[in-house]
Amino acid sequence: MARIKHVAVIGAGVMGAAIAGHLANAGIRTLLLDIVPRELNDKEQAKGLTLEDKAVRNRLAQTGKDRLLKEKPAPLFHKSIVERIEVGNLEDDLDRLGKVDWVIEAVVENLKIKQDLFSRIESIWKPGMIVSSNTSGISINDMVEGCSTEFRSHFLGTHFFNPPRYMKLLELIPTKDTDHAIVDEMKAFAEDRLGKGVVLAKDTPNFIANRIGVYGLAVTFQKMLDEKLAPDEVDTVTGRAMGRPKSATFRTLDLVGLDTFIHVYNNVRENVKDEEEKKTFEVPALLQEMVDNGWYGAKSGQGFFKKVKGEKGKKEIHVLDPETKEYRPRRKLKADSLEMSKRAKTTKEQFRALVYADDAAGRLAWYITKKVLLYSAARIPEIADDIESVDKAMRWGFNWDLGPFQVWDEIGVEKSVARMREEGETIPSIVEELLASGATSFYEKTPESVKAFHLGGKFKEVEADEREINLDRLKEQGKTVKSNRGASLVDIGDDVLCLEFHSPKNAIAADIIQMINYGVKETEKNWRGLVIGNQGETFCVGANLMLMLMEAQDHNWPELDLMVRQFQKTMGSLRYLNKPVVAAPFKMALGGGVEVSLPADRIQASAETYMGLVEPGVGLIPGGGGNKEMLLRWTEDVDPKDEIGRQNRVNKVFETIAMAKVSTSAVEAKGYRFLREGVDGISMNEDHLLYDAKQQVLSLSATGYRAPDKKKIAVVGETGFNTLKLGAYNLLQSGYISEHDFKIATKLAFVLSGGNLPEGTLVDEQYLLDIEREAFLSLVAEPKTQQRMQYMLINNKPLRN
Repeated sequence: MARIKHVAVIGAGVMGAAIAGHLANAGIRTLLLDIVPRELNDKEQAKGLTLEDKAVRNRLAQTGKDRLLKEKPAPLFHKSIVERIEVGNLEDDLDRLGKVDWVIEAVVENLKIKQDLFSRIESIWKPGMIVSSNTSGISINDMVEGCSTEFRSHFLGTHFFNPPRYMKLLELIPTKDTDHAIVDEMKAFAEDRLGKGVVLAKDTPNFIANRIGVYGLAVTFQKMLDEKLAPDEVDTVTGRAMGRPKSATFRTLDLVGLDTFIHVYNNVRENVKDEEEKKTFEVPALLQEMVDNGWYGAKSGQGFFKKVKGEKGKKEIHVLDPETKEYRPRRKLKADSLEMSKRAKTTKEQFRALVYADDAAGRLAWYITKKVLLYSAARIPEIADDIESVDKAMRWGFNWDLGPFQVWDEIGVEKSVARMREEGETIPSIVEELLASGATSFYEKTPESVKAFHLGGKFKEVEADEREINLDRLKEQGKTVKSNRGASLVDIGDDVLCLEFHSPKNAIAADIIQMINYGVKETEKNWRGLVIGNQGETFCVGANLMLMLMEAQDHNWPELDLMVRQFQKTMGSLRYLNKPVVAAPFKMALGGGVEVSLPADRIQASAETYMGLVEPGVGLIPGGGGNKEMLLRWTEDVDPKDEIGRQNRVNKVFETIAMAKVSTSAVEAKGYRFLREGVDGISMNEDHLLYDAKQQVLSLSATGYRAPDKKKIAVVGETGFNTLKLGAYNLLQSGYISEHDFKIATKLAFVLSGGNLPEGTLVDEQYLLDIEREAFLSLVAEPKTQQRMQYMLINNKPLRN
């Protein structure tokens, strides 16, 4: 695994360039190659260039590289990462492939072109070099049938899903000659360095995820036409109600591209042998007509949905009526089953409330679910040897909450199969074997293990990965040390405790503060260290805004003052605990979520961590010590005599907090110093985050950890305050901020400067906490701040008043 340090990607189209970008995200030097253009473009002609100029010959690869800086969502963790990518072309730079460890082909989906390319690659191939194709459906074996046995032993399919930075799934497809050691090496590398969830697929049309996913889209499309429904009505059912992304079916198709979807449709139809299956993948006339019209989806501006100007000039999204072929305003399908599904407390209740309902939504959900489950089961062992691979592929590749066999367990195998039989469906052999064995679910779960049903009538244990710490499983095993409504302390092994938040959105309230305080004392007495982490949808959205607003509207100032004092004191206890503390943020870590992380000895963040002190968006400033912690991070290495340098650093802190800047990745968080270069770590694979954080605790403990000393901080004082305030005033005068924004900025400037003190005065941490708390409480009392808080709670976006 360690030997893959330099990779080449051939093909700088959308996918090839994005793969190169994610390799660069992982710190890997990447060479991006494409063909040499056969003619000059207008810009090149205007510059007087010729076809022999390097800029022309590398143009396609350079264009792919440049596109990485413009695309949204951003393919790169940070724009500077693009410098890890070199460009070239296949005529001048083919010999450079001999110096890389892995070559990825991502050229046009044409078998002959791929075969010719691999023949050229083999001519410079060196023993040990891994070569793969990112094809989404062409036979992996056919691509290299004319190559040597040794070359084929190092060749496989590596099917990334788009966009590679964000999509977890990587399908590995060995050939009949691929060395098993190469497959194992690539699996480990992809999981550890690239952060992927890997499934092994067979060399069949569209492999696993696309085979099932496209089938599901096909039957959904046909059902829409049969029932005379519209895309918006179908999407009401096939999104979150069915445990799938909000983009549901037709919005997803628009994002993928209808022309791309037709290509995948055709690839299955042309390569499967079953005539009934071929019919399912016949391109619907409506879909072909849309593509013929140039209605490709999002990339062409219209597909099943289109943005139009409404009556007041605001943009609205309209939907295509399949019968009239005209666009109309969107509407949702209304059904009692959808409301019941929303109110369900468990996934089992959610699915059953929907698929067994006798209304329009229920009938649609049942039909789609039934067809996908039957199809998935019938493809075992054609596309995969086990049900776990299918379930993982659909969760990771299509962002489903549950894979097909997990859904089957939720809705009840016996009950659903009985209904399927009544409706004349053929039940696949693996399902018949399951029921014949006396089992009633595809998975058997105990606190200690999970077993999955396999063809042949046996349950086999699903292999556990020690790097995937599962807090729910540990709690089932009785590893909870203490728990309340908002948080739990869980033994994660090796004498390390984990403080898990589990409040709504993991917002911090008194119960979490109480558990942190207990955890500090418990860790001090009995444990080697503490990890602060959880496995919810997001790490922590900050303090409980609703609770603070209610106290403010009741003018309960003593209670609010106590609340802030306790929060500050608790964060201090984390910083000065005599055992190591490691925070493990992921996804959204906002406001108080950052303030919980900053006092930790180390932060081990998921690569996809979006950190920010966003309190100004709700009319406040950080109140849990965040200002003090940021000052420490930015100024502790400044020479005491360097007043200008200190002021510049404080300016940076002021800008970061006042503008509520949020990092778009853990890498970018280092630029804001939410994470510290050379100190804090980044986990590419979020499934390994708690394990990686635990290793940090153990490492600190093993090297004789001792708590840091309390520090004095040199403040910029009154002079610095006036500098910060002037900057905010200029923004006010220019119309960039409102009067209330200016008031917030002034309060923040006062705290960050240290108040009315001479420049260079040394203050202790408690002094900064006191003026922070006073500023925070004064802002909570402001009517406009309360308006912002209320607006955020109702609309989930900031109000600029």
